[in-house]
Amino acid sequence: MNAIMERWIRTCRRELLDRTLILNQRRLQHALREYENFYNEHRPHQGITNARPLAPLPEPITDPDRIARLNIHRHDRLGSILHEYEHAA
Repeated sequence: MNAIMERWIRTCRRELLDRTLILNQRRLQHALREYENFYNEHRPHQGITNARPLAPLPEPITDPDRIARLNIHRHDRLGSILHEYEHAA
């Protein structure tokens, strides 16, 4: 368990805390909650086909016409420090 937490802390530090100026404890807790949600719900992981841990694997896109007209939306979190990308409906 220690190795898992060390990895999470290193990732959190590299992707969030090294890019952010934290003014007080309340802002630190808010930033850590946002990053935790981003890490567990959206961020791709180096697991089975980069699937998020709490979501099923997406269906592969095999139709060439669908690949040619992908519509991607970006959502910024924490003042554009974290970016989420998703296919538009």
